[in-house]
Amino acid sequence: GVSHVLTLALQELSLLCKRDVNGVGMLYDLLRSRWLQALLKIYECLQHYLGKRPAPVTLQARALSREVVELLHEAPQSGEIKELRRLLRSPHLKASPALLSAHDTVAQKDFEPTLPPLPDNIPENEEAMRIVCLVKNNQPLGATIKRHEVTGDITVARVIHGGLADRSGLLYAGDKLVEVNGVPVEGLEPEQVINIL
Repeated sequence: GVSHVLTLALQELSLLCKRDVNGVGMLYDLLRSRWLQALLKIYECLQHYLGKRPAPVTLQARALSREVVELLHEAPQSGEIKELRRLLRSPHLKASPALLSAHDTVAQKDFEPTLPPLPDNIPENEEAMRIVCLVKNNQPLGATIKRHEVTGDITVARVIHGGLADRSGLLYAGDKLVEVNGVPVEGLEPEQVINIL
């Protein structure tokens, strides 16, 4: 641990102090200071706590809950069994329990997003491309487009503040449109792209 390393360091420094090496005395006094010792104890306690984080009793609490409810149907109806059935069938722990589903997700550490591996043969000058999904529901997109004067690409000219595109955070001014709803936009006029949008 940190305390053991510090003890070894102090032993080495005490030898150097006897040789009167410049700055060693100051470092030795610093490492022996009470405030540093207290900080290191707190650090070790936190590290110990992090290493002993509580682990779930089961990884499949949702399936286990359903299984228990089925077994309770066939068991003699004592007071304890009725109480357990009532608890397991309560609004937050019913047949499709969101709480237990969340527990299982956390228990299996399946809550972090995973990205597919990058292909091995990506050219160094390959442009980054995003696939954006926006559901308009008869509301305007809230963005204007234009044709780039040099390349002829259709790009996002402006994202209107407060509009659908702005609220989604998925479109930015300067983005090049490659395809809209499965239709390639290369060679199309801005008016044609607007009709697709």
